[in-house]
Amino acid sequence: MKPSLHPQVQPQHALSPWRERLFRIIFEADTPAGRFFDYALFALIVVSVGVVLADSVQTLRQSLGGVFNVAEWVFTALFTLEYLARLICVRYPWRYATSFFGVVDLLALLPTYLALFVPELHLLIDVRVMRLLRVFRIFRLSAYISEYQSLGRALVATRRKILIFLSVVMMIVLVVGTVMHLVEGAENGFSSIPTSMYWAITTMTTVGFGDITPKTDLGRFISSAMMLLGWGTLAVPTGIVSSEMVQQRREPQAPPTTRRCHECLTEGHLLEARFCQHCGAELPPL
Repeated sequence: MKPSLHPQVQPQHALSPWRERLFRIIFEADTPAGRFFDYALFALIVVSVGVVLADSVQTLRQSLGGVFNVAEWVFTALFTLEYLARLICVRYPWRYATSFFGVVDLLALLPTYLALFVPELHLLIDVRVMRLLRVFRIFRLSAYISEYQSLGRALVATRRKILIFLSVVMMIVLVVGTVMHLVEGAENGFSSIPTSMYWAITTMTTVGFGDITPKTDLGRFISSAMMLLGWGTLAVPTGIVSSEMVQQRREPQAPPTTRRCHECLTEGHLLEARFCQHCGAELPPL
């Protein structure tokens, strides 16, 4: 008998029916209930961030400060219940809690509670806007999701080339910073090699804050060369990533879904898939 390409991994303990239903509502968006949950979550996140922005306006805080405080605690209570529901309905709660979105969900809750002891931390509640990353799928923007995934794959595939490129840039910054420290000297603002490297970085990136400027003719010549080099430097990583994305476009890609594996919590499996493409665990039936 021909062995299966995806060996079946039996879960240690299966989810109960109500946890299975809750999992599909919260983590997947291919059902009406799942889409409704994500729409409601999207609205709550946007409104809660809007409350934080309005609360930072002094005139609005003086007149509506009490309303803002009550609204923030209501939002925090709802997000806390949602976070606990996510932990309850997954097979391995700790695995979700330590994932990227699990950490983001926790960070969206902590500022409100920590603000009881350190009021300045209240403004960090805006970190919950990062949770909007998870709800892009509800708009059925498959083309945008595909482009997002394509960009992610291109960045991963070109990471070594980009790291080499950044290493070369840092070497140029070090050499030019050292030269400018010798040419201009402390009397013109280039008081140390790290300070000169800061100037080299701002000049190469064509930012040029103007707090440090060369005064000698040789220093201005080097500065001009760094500016011209900066234009070419910006084009290199763009070309590397673009060529990788063009290469990926030639390969057919399956339409993305929100179907999620219970074992490793990764999504994007085909509707007809029986096993997880990442860990090989058997997917629950649709």
